[in-house]
Amino acid sequence: MLKKTLMSPDLARAARALSQVSAKNIADSAGMSKRQLHEYERGRQGLDEEELRRLRRTLEEFGIRFVPEDDDGGYGVRQKFNSRKVRALEQWEDEGGPAYDDDI
Repeated sequence: MLKKTLMSPDLARAARALSQVSAKNIADSAGMSKRQLHEYERGRQGLDEEELRRLRRTLEEFGIRFVPEDDDGGYGVRQKFNSRKVRALEQWEDEGGPAYDDDI
């Protein structure tokens, strides 16, 4: 179960930008329209608890971590992997040659 974390419009917009995934892909994965996502990010439309949960889960699946507010600072987002881990993952993915779809 996901911890309840603030998902304000600006945090959602920052998380999507940091993930470098298109609004269409995020919206599709979260079960909403691209327009609905943009309207939320701009603060023009709210989302219910279920929509917020799906949006957060989607952003997490695309490599975003949510940072709760604490005594040292406010809430925020960060990438799940640091740059060294990203390079290692990319190297591992490239070791076997190009990936192909198969029926296995």
